[in-house]
Amino acid sequence: MPTSDAAGADFDALERAIVDHVFVVQPGFAVSLGLHDYDGRIPDLATSATERWATETDRLLGRLAATESGRLTPSRRIDATLLRLLLESPLFDFREGHDFERNPMSYVGGISLTPYLVREYAPLPVRVDAMRRTLDAVPRLLEQGRRRLRGPFPRPFVELSLAIGGALAPHFDEAEAFAARAHLEHEVRAARPAAEAAIGSFLTWLKEDELPRSTPDFALGPERYQRLLFVREGLETPFAEVQRRGAADLARNQARLDAIAREEGVAVAELFHRMVLDHPAAPEVVPTASRYVEETRAFVRSKDLVTIPEPVEVRVEETPVWGRALSTASMNSPGPFDSGTDGVYYVTPVDPAWTPIQQEEWLRSLNRTMLRNITVHEVYPGHYLQFLHWRTNGGSLARRVFISQSFVEGWAHYTEQLAIEAGIGGGRLLAEVAQIHDALLRDCRLLASVGLHTGGWTLERATELFQKQAYLERLPAEREAIRGTFNPEYFCYTLGKLAILDVREQLLAPRFGGSLRRFHDALLKNGNPPIGLLPALLTAAA
Repeated sequence: MPTSDAAGADFDALERAIVDHVFVVQPGFAVSLGLHDYDGRIPDLATSATERWATETDRLLGRLAATESGRLTPSRRIDATLLRLLLESPLFDFREGHDFERNPMSYVGGISLTPYLVREYAPLPVRVDAMRRTLDAVPRLLEQGRRRLRGPFPRPFVELSLAIGGALAPHFDEAEAFAARAHLEHEVRAARPAAEAAIGSFLTWLKEDELPRSTPDFALGPERYQRLLFVREGLETPFAEVQRRGAADLARNQARLDAIAREEGVAVAELFHRMVLDHPAAPEVVPTASRYVEETRAFVRSKDLVTIPEPVEVRVEETPVWGRALSTASMNSPGPFDSGTDGVYYVTPVDPAWTPIQQEEWLRSLNRTMLRNITVHEVYPGHYLQFLHWRTNGGSLARRVFISQSFVEGWAHYTEQLAIEAGIGGGRLLAEVAQIHDALLRDCRLLASVGLHTGGWTLERATELFQKQAYLERLPAEREAIRGTFNPEYFCYTLGKLAILDVREQLLAPRFGGSLRRFHDALLKNGNPPIGLLPALLTAAA
């Protein structure tokens, strides 16, 4: 909450200045929070512009460091740490990670009309205008990328940039069809040629000039990786300890899976086989997911696991065509500044163009047990419920805008284990098999992240890890390994889950009288804080 004394008022003003400054280079982040004054903006990523931004960041960090912490409340001192990380995180990307010099995805990945398609936050003409302004800005953005990028680039970065760029035309098709609902398709259609010509030129340059000379050199290195843990999560824990904790969790999950297999008198592979055979037919995938939304909501209430703020509104829809290549299921939750509480739970359907074998394989991946576990993660008590608390609790501006991926994904992953502990699925062992299956994948992501970026791991070594320890087939294992090259932060699932389990073990009984609901409500009251601050936040909780 804003403060009233002089020192507090000065800090309030500094907090506002820092948040506004961050949104200059991250307007899409502001839109995702529900701040629609930033609609249609693409940042100026010219080197001169970001250098000016970085210089102002240094000045704001200096003002923050000069703030007399003794005159702030304990809560506002924590907010000061959030503000520091809010500034240092993008500054790391510009100065230390060199994302805008070495990764073409920094440019093509920023072209998205999704926020204006999925949520009815404003009349259609307003949202269509935001799409048009986004498209108008694309040529400048990609020209800045051409001027700033310095190859040779890591090969996975080039290949994924080509894939992302190649999917933009279908994305624009959907935007044009959306605009037609208000008879405004001409606005999107008129803005597309220049945007698509710029995208085509950018992709031709990547494919013809940069792909042939791309390299396998993608690693951050130990020093930058350690720094990444701090600027994203406020963690000073050595990455070797992070790796050790991940390996221990992998071993724990493997041991439990082996125990279930022995109890059932079958091999682990047979457990998975039993699970995947029980799947809905293609037309029943979305209706089944809808039933699981209501089932998991009732389960959370019946077990008194965590408060469910009202009102709630979740609709289950097929993943849009342009998003299906990269997603099995996802949750689009309302931001803390959005006017409504509606959330969209996307589930990717069978593609009618697939062969019967491919369709069956996809349906097996969405078997009923796995789909229930996914719903726990995405909706109740996972992402959607988490974001409802974020909206409801309000709090300081810093806490309403800071997002730790390790807290967000860690909470959703933690709730999968929580649901098993509470007996979801009637205590059937296959429910736990599904939960462990996903836990093994997340453990391997953490280990691959550390290995690829600090240990000299090759993509082949990471691929073998996913095959042997997460039981993935070769193709998905390769994709998981490749993801680790450009997204080292996919450590977030296991890292966040372990942080939550740590504070639960330490504080559940002494601070919360053993009540899971009180513990979870206190945890979610703080927004999405960096996991390095969880002990301090929960120790202070009443």
